[in-house]
Amino acid sequence: MVTAVSAPAVAPVGKRPSIVPIQAPRLVSVDVLRGVVMVIMALDHTRDFLTSVRTAPEDLAHTSGALFFTRFITHFCAPVFAFLAGTGAFLATRRGKSIPQVSRFFLTRGLWLVLLEFTIVDFAWGFVPWAHGGVIWILGWSMVAMALIVRVPVRWIAVLGLGMIATHNLLDGINPALFGRLYWSWMLLHSPGRIPITANFSFSVRYVLIPWVGVMAAGFAFGSLLHRPDRRRWILRIGISATLLFFVLRAINLYGNGIAGLPFGYPRSAGPWSVQPTLSLTVVSFFNTLKYPPSLDYLLMTLGPSLILLGLLDGAKAKRGLSRILMVFGRVPLFYYVLHIYLIHLIAIVVALLFHQPVWHGTVIADFAQRPSGYGHDLPLIYAMWIIAVAILYVPCRWFMEFRSRHRDWAWLSYL
Repeated sequence: MVTAVSAPAVAPVGKRPSIVPIQAPRLVSVDVLRGVVMVIMALDHTRDFLTSVRTAPEDLAHTSGALFFTRFITHFCAPVFAFLAGTGAFLATRRGKSIPQVSRFFLTRGLWLVLLEFTIVDFAWGFVPWAHGGVIWILGWSMVAMALIVRVPVRWIAVLGLGMIATHNLLDGINPALFGRLYWSWMLLHSPGRIPITANFSFSVRYVLIPWVGVMAAGFAFGSLLHRPDRRRWILRIGISATLLFFVLRAINLYGNGIAGLPFGYPRSAGPWSVQPTLSLTVVSFFNTLKYPPSLDYLLMTLGPSLILLGLLDGAKAKRGLSRILMVFGRVPLFYYVLHIYLIHLIAIVVALLFHQPVWHGTVIADFAQRPSGYGHDLPLIYAMWIIAVAILYVPCRWFMEFRSRHRDWAWLSYL
């Protein structure tokens, strides 16, 4: 999902530059951060496949603190993927790639991701035919949009990205029905839902172009900071500022988290927070921000702390231990993503058989109410299966990382 990170080589003064490109060390901190979100993403999808709960974790009437925050920590995944995809593309321009080359890569990689979503990825969720616009779908179309956006100056890309993130909640009141027969176009752009294809088949849209394109554009502009000698200070400043802004906006309850109650095809965790019967549920209400589409509050809440972590990780070597494991996952994100869905789905089937439960193939994993009676498990077993899945994934991911490093001249590997 994100290209490799390295700094440009600089020829010594008075000497003729070598015609052989010199690869500087990668920014390991970027790989480790990406690895962190890959691992917690697997927790979210393990819960999706194995939970016995029949309601969404964001449903204040039925959730608990443990269930909600199991979901909450996984909110960081999609924003970090989209943001770092833009950052990696900018860093490619500092390794000798021209803007036209980066533009072409965005276009071809984006279309490839859309194809993967409709085939290999969608099938993995239910082992049944299903058309779903998920995270791979939106990363793909955002890259297609970036193929054009990268041709303008970086400062204007920053304005576009930050402007889209900051203002798109002004569009929350627009109902797709206002567009008549073209209602589906607004669902693709900003208001998620289901688009009927036939009487018995529909296209499920969760991830929309606005503001995900803005997140990737902001990440592209952010890449310009990573070659500064004082980059750590800048990263921490931006991360801390975004996090503080989240608390301010969320506290005043006036703007930044969508509009509660708008009809659409998924549970909408939107609107102002409020005091609940218990302290735990009040905290849940405060952090219950809108993901579909990602509100300003949601993006500040996730990207802010993620950038703080990136700043703290700056200079990491990841030679051994946990950081090394996370780095491996972070260097093969698309390979990991596709593999982990199939693995967790197979684990869910095996666990169901072992516990003499019905084997369930859901066409939409978030439609919890569709689960058959007697299916599912509580959080302790979900966490155990998550740890097992991540441990299994490490072996093929390490193999693939090493395989790619031995075949850097195989350009097609950059699409995997």
